[in-house]
Amino acid sequence: MYLHLGKNVIVPFDTVVGVFDLDSASASPRTRQYLERAEREGRLISVADDLPRSFVVCREGGRDAVYLSQISARTLEKRAGVFPGSDPEW
Repeated sequence: MYLHLGKNVIVPFDTVVGVFDLDSASASPRTRQYLERAEREGRLISVADDLPRSFVVCREGGRDAVYLSQISARTLEKRAGVFPGSDPEW
């Protein structure tokens, strides 16, 4: 199964480590440091045409990729079938 992040970018669901709301998560200094480091190391990938609302951490081949998405964390989680009653088959 795959998760659509925006701008025609999809990632295999089994690589997704977490889906985070950008506003609430970036309130933490550690999260801001993590995102800044990912950007410096070239692991931060924007798939947002507008202001990003969430970020998704994926791990593949022993390396993290951080995707900024304009899709809300709640919507991404619903798409992934994380919430009871959501349809993981879309």
